[in-house]
Amino acid sequence: MIRSRERSRRAGTLPRTDATIEAALAIVRDLVLFLAGERGKQDWALTDVHDLEAFLAGSPKARKRRLVVLGQFFRFARSRKIALADPARGLTARGPSGFNGATLTPDQQRVLFRRWTTDPAVHPHEALLGMLALMHGASSREVKMLQAVDLDFRARTARLGNRPHPIPLDPASWAAVQRCLAHREHQRTDNPHVMVTRQTKSGRGPAATAYVSHVLDACGFPPRMIRCTRLLDLVNTMDPKLVAAAFGMDPEATMIHLADHVDPGRLPDA
Repeated sequence: MIRSRERSRRAGTLPRTDATIEAALAIVRDLVLFLAGERGKQDWALTDVHDLEAFLAGSPKARKRRLVVLGQFFRFARSRKIALADPARGLTARGPSGFNGATLTPDQQRVLFRRWTTDPAVHPHEALLGMLALMHGASSREVKMLQAVDLDFRARTARLGNRPHPIPLDPASWAAVQRCLAHREHQRTDNPHVMVTRQTKSGRGPAATAYVSHVLDACGFPPRMIRCTRLLDLVNTMDPKLVAAAFGMDPEATMIHLADHVDPGRLPDA
């Protein structure tokens, strides 16, 4: 890299800075530590594509930059006969298509369920969004666009977003809906939406996206994390295509939540 920088200077092109070189060396150093500490490998010649994928998975956001440096290094290593093959060849910056987000543990789900069903101090909007996301995998947009006409009070169902069929609501979720409707009635508004704020009570539009994105701040978990927890559970215990049809989603969107997961309980006995 130093020689390449000198050539760039002589040619009048943009040379690498010291910081760029140091950052690249730091990535190679991190790979060395990973191979020795996590994979038990002490020789570059033993490195394979699976080692690199595991290393890159440790920092998904830095995958593109790390992969550029690893490609440069292993091309250099192969030219010097340090490695016989280039394990970085064929890897893409996009990475494997699978779910790698955070989800809630069962204990965390229980705490949130109790919070939204037993604590009267919780704001009705938080309880509504939380319960519909936790129990029915509802997105923030589906909840903020929910209107009173979408509710069937006799059947206790709700129409959410683009879902083809009304969603039967469990007693706890229906109680959260009723709390939110009582809060809405107290505001004396003609806004048709179930979730009405001080800014929207004089109009007919839905709650602002910025407002909805912070409704669950008090519980400590974002709406997307709670929704993904429910989706993962449904996709891995049911047919992903059925889940996609019920949620009005593209089948590929649900298959992402199934990637690299095999429920041990569904495997045949050895």
